[in-house]
Amino acid sequence: MRSRAACLVSVVLAAGLIAACGGGDDEEPEVELPPGCEQVEEPAPKEIDLSKPRKLEPPPRGTVAAVETSCGSFDIALDTAASPKTTASFAYLAEEGVYDGTAFHRIVPDFVIQGGDPLGDGTGGPGYLIDEPPPDDTDYTRGTVAMAKTEVEPPGRSGSQFFVVVAAAAGLPADFALLGEVASGRAVTERIAEVGDPASGQGGEPRAPVVIERITLERG
Repeated sequence: MRSRAACLVSVVLAAGLIAACGGGDDEEPEVELPPGCEQVEEPAPKEIDLSKPRKLEPPPRGTVAAVETSCGSFDIALDTAASPKTTASFAYLAEEGVYDGTAFHRIVPDFVIQGGDPLGDGTGGPGYLIDEPPPDDTDYTRGTVAMAKTEVEPPGRSGSQFFVVVAAAAGLPADFALLGEVASGRAVTERIAEVGDPASGQGGEPRAPVVIERITLERG
């Protein structure tokens, strides 16, 4: 059985994300969502191919990333001191609109919610990668926001995909670049986690789309 850490990879979920439509005029019944979540369509894939900026400068200390979703909004306090390159790249991608109109493609109840993939199937990225290993004593507890990577990539590697821990402790090794912490709206992240399908296990196929409408920076 694979560990949770090994499961925190970019998983190809295309087969589950593309729901087969019935014949004739029959329509799939809407999934009952938690209060506060809107029924939305699955976003179309976005082809992103950005060049890595020559100089990645972190946003000012105290910068917050406001994440607006179809289930409500939450804020990420960016840890610019501990992760200058990671937060700089994330801020750059947010300002380029990479995250706007993308989905949380992986939702594992009582573990993590994962988004930031422009392709929407767990395989996409921004067109470049950065490396910034976290401290060896990093602990991924509830509210921690970090960058996702495949299990074969080195510690601290990231593109655009990120995850929010919704468990008391995720039980992950210190392999994932730190982005920050949910500063407000933690109830929204828990609400998003409820849209996960427990039957899909660590694959985390959502029962219905949850869309990131936009991410904007509020500089400190």
